[in-house]
Amino acid sequence: MWNGKKSISLSKFCVLIFTVMLIGTALSAPWLVRRFLDFSRADLVGTEAFFLSTIYSGSVPAAVLLFCLYRLLHHIEIEQVFITENVEYLRRISWSCFAGAIICFVSIPYYFPWIFVAVAAAFMGLIVRVVKNVIAQAVELKNETEFTV
Repeated sequence: MWNGKKSISLSKFCVLIFTVMLIGTALSAPWLVRRFLDFSRADLVGTEAFFLSTIYSGSVPAAVLLFCLYRLLHHIEIEQVFITENVEYLRRISWSCFAGAIICFVSIPYYFPWIFVAVAAAFMGLIVRVVKNVIAQAVELKNETEFTV
């Protein structure tokens, strides 16, 4: 039967899969970019260095995001949900989304479709930010009730 523990385990497994995919993308980026430029019908001659810059600079916030997400899931798994560390992980995740959005936004002049990734990343950053604020309030309430008891 499906339960919360299995869901968390699946989520952690997915984070690890995305981590492997991130590492694979970073290692094979020159090949991937060449294949994409050969395949694309757009006139992207001379943009290989720009694509590589976007991929490599975007890998940094992506790695931070995946690390923080894994740690957050670990805390949830051991039933430490409303703690300040989780608020900090959510803050870092949201800033990683915003950093990715900025990187993609800066990349729009050489490849316009980056705008879709930028908007999606910014929207995810906003959603995570709202969740972070909710968890921060819950942590504050939990701390207040622990002191009054």
